[in-house]
Amino acid sequence: MNSDIVDLRSFYSTPLGRLAEQSITMGLSSVWAGLPNERLVGLGYTLPWLDRFGSDAERVFAFMPATQGAVVWPANGPSSTALVFDEELPLVDSSIDRVLLVHSLEHAESPRETLKEIWRVLSPAGRIVIVVPNRRGVWARFEHTPFGTGRPFSSGQLNELLREANFTVSAWSDALHFPPSRRKWMMKFDHLFERAGRRLWPIFSGVIVVEAQKRVYQGIPVAQRASRRVFMPVLSPSGATRGFPALRRGDERGG
Repeated sequence: MNSDIVDLRSFYSTPLGRLAEQSITMGLSSVWAGLPNERLVGLGYTLPWLDRFGSDAERVFAFMPATQGAVVWPANGPSSTALVFDEELPLVDSSIDRVLLVHSLEHAESPRETLKEIWRVLSPAGRIVIVVPNRRGVWARFEHTPFGTGRPFSSGQLNELLREANFTVSAWSDALHFPPSRRKWMMKFDHLFERAGRRLWPIFSGVIVVEAQKRVYQGIPVAQRASRRVFMPVLSPSGATRGFPALRRGDERGG
């Protein structure tokens, strides 16, 4: 089951969603090295973190999978959003310095092909940063959050996928150590659970955060691939987006 863009935005506007955003921000901060004048692309639902980590970038794009839908971003100024198919990104080779994936890889039709496409658009020194639900974590077992949908991963599975796509892992982190409870009294203890979880049970975190660098010394055979589907986006119903124009999932037809 794919997460819808309206559901994702609604989740991050709730108290539990805001706590999740803060926790993931801490996890990203521990692996996010500053790159001057970088060209940054977020794939999936990455808006909260593009606002935070993309302020010093030369340019920032928010790519949203066609199966998820898209919203206009940023709210002020020209839109930097694009509705894309994650195996055929509208970018030339070696044109991006860093790609951030959140709510993306777990919903990809072929995670391996998605990573190979990201390898293509990254510069020789490019980096990929991925946030995915942890297979061993509690968050992947509850569907009232976006982390309970899609395909969860273990660190071993992620490492193998990245290696096959010619990436070398450079840093690991984790986040969401508090339980995914919507009860107010439970959420008051999120900082306590986070501190204890990072020290005592990091293997059971809600999400895994990994940074990897593009490996260029090993050649990859070039294969021509025809698009397998055509997406026909349509406007969402009036009032569904609260002031932000949104595109919802359209027809999927074999290409």
